[in-house]
Amino acid sequence: MRIVVVGAGAVGGYIAERLSLEGQDVVVIDIDPRRAAEVRERLDALVITGNGASAATLEQAGIGQAGLLLAVTASDGANILACHTARKMGVQRNIARVQDPDLRDGLDGIDVDVVIDPVEAAAEEIAALVVESGLSELIEFGEGQLSLVGGTVTAGSPLVGVPLMDIPRNESFSWLAIAAVRNGSTIVAHGDTTVLEGDHLLLMVKSRNVDRAKSLIGIHDRDIRRVLIIGTTRVARLTTDLLVKAGMEVVVIDPDDARCAAVAEEIPSALVIAADPTDPRVFGELDTNLHDAVVALTGVDSMNLIPCLVAKAMGAATTISRVTRMSYVDLLAGIGVDTTVSTRLTAAASILRFVRRGNIYSVATFSDTDAEVIELEAVPGAQAVGNSLQELTLPYGIVVGGMVRGDIAFVPSGATTIEERDHLIIFAVPDAMPAVESMFSA
Repeated sequence: MRIVVVGAGAVGGYIAERLSLEGQDVVVIDIDPRRAAEVRERLDALVITGNGASAATLEQAGIGQAGLLLAVTASDGANILACHTARKMGVQRNIARVQDPDLRDGLDGIDVDVVIDPVEAAAEEIAALVVESGLSELIEFGEGQLSLVGGTVTAGSPLVGVPLMDIPRNESFSWLAIAAVRNGSTIVAHGDTTVLEGDHLLLMVKSRNVDRAKSLIGIHDRDIRRVLIIGTTRVARLTTDLLVKAGMEVVVIDPDDARCAAVAEEIPSALVIAADPTDPRVFGELDTNLHDAVVALTGVDSMNLIPCLVAKAMGAATTISRVTRMSYVDLLAGIGVDTTVSTRLTAAASILRFVRRGNIYSVATFSDTDAEVIELEAVPGAQAVGNSLQELTLPYGIVVGGMVRGDIAFVPSGATTIEERDHLIIFAVPDAMPAVESMFSA
């Protein structure tokens, strides 16, 4: 399928790169010659310098033969116009990045199929991770009934050093180890897999058992009473607003007086301090302690790293940092940043379900592995329907972690038989994704 990506910035460039590596027919359009040249150098894709809302440019990109247009520039208006023009020229489906809520509400009747806002999605993810501090992932599936829980395994985990098949099970707590990331490599979990301290482990559980999953990983509950937000970017403001509404005490720190004044007016329940967040004295004056979470959300990776390290050294319970360069993820984890978040990944998760074949309801992506978790429906006539999981002999790289049948969500076993219209939550490495699509699509 030809996919045209309008906008080669942080979000568009990342999505284009990911789709190109999968072998998709990708065309990238950007009005900035410098950005276009950068993408042209690193991608095996057609890159066009031009206005993505222009009919002439879209014609050059072959929009009439495209199955999908992704308009993800920083301009809401340009994205909406690109979708409108592309629809008139025959594109099958389009997705627009729109950040202004007023514009999103007024898109009824305009030729935009799907609207995404990666920043808003990232803020929701960050707020959830603050509430469940210590986790690197907390992703809901099955309308909130099942949760994918991710975290770094500690020495206190009962899983360390024991093959998964030998771990005692409790009937009141069903769980399934999905995968572990160790030294940059993804290990798909099987019965003979042994978890090690320091692994990034992914578990599937019922959502009511998230706390028990944290205990399995070796993460102890932290009594977070205050959140220190570094920066006044849009994602910082949205996260602050969500946490304030959740009843948490929030302090915003930014060196710019004008930006601080604007946030103080916008969110009066938050304490806003104009100060240098890289200065240890700021955290000392705030008496940073084990009841604090520090969330660094500036637009510069280095400006996020330093406050996290300073706060951690002064006793903060947990640190969360926004990253723009994915190559920094492993570095940050190795020097004390507990969790990283990226608007690129949230955008990719929003978009990939429209690229995958079949009835896909949601997609989750990760910072340290290119595997995905997808929620799909087993459609009538699919190869998998009527077979148990053990009869399917799933290829390596695929794990069915959860199922929803009607109103009932559960963690399946090998004996579980797949029925029509079941929703399945499936972990898959990239090479295994075609097998997933063929087995569960008609």
